[in-house]
Amino acid sequence: MPELKRLHASHAPAVLDFERTNRAYFAASVTDRGDAYFDQFTDRYNALLAEQEAGVCAFYVLLAEDGSVHGRFNLVNIEHHTAEVGYRVAQHAAGRGVATEAVRELCRLAAQRHGLRALRAAAAHRNAASHRVLTKSGFVPIGPADPADLGGEPGTWYQCDLAVFRRGTGEEPADRRG
Repeated sequence: MPELKRLHASHAPAVLDFERTNRAYFAASVTDRGDAYFDQFTDRYNALLAEQEAGVCAFYVLLAEDGSVHGRFNLVNIEHHTAEVGYRVAQHAAGRGVATEAVRELCRLAAQRHGLRALRAAAAHRNAASHRVLTKSGFVPIGPADPADLGGEPGTWYQCDLAVFRRGTGEEPADRRG
């Protein structure tokens, strides 16, 4: 079973493979990272590790038993007990509840390990799967996202109050789809 692990230098080859393998799949729902991302991967990866060490971000990978990456789940812009969430899941793992389960675990880590009280996430309108993941993970829509926040695309901002995750009760937010 895949496990959410804090990003480490040793994960770099698996993360690069994950990004390359799923590039076209990701580009169907989010803005493509572009060739420069791959050309400068090592420098960018090291910069992420430095940001994480500084405490302004926390990056996680969903690792399979064989060490392959099934997803990336990030807390960015950590300040004032809040952060923004970003995530992506491999095509072969999509549609099976993997992202929802990992986002819920990320919420638990955000509350219990990082002391956060609320999370925000933006999803482009064309990314229906991300809207479902956020809603099923306890996020509620709070308003429109500026297209500049989503690579030029319109979307919606969501927010999650982490009180239930701070209690450590094991409770999970109810599926709000109805």
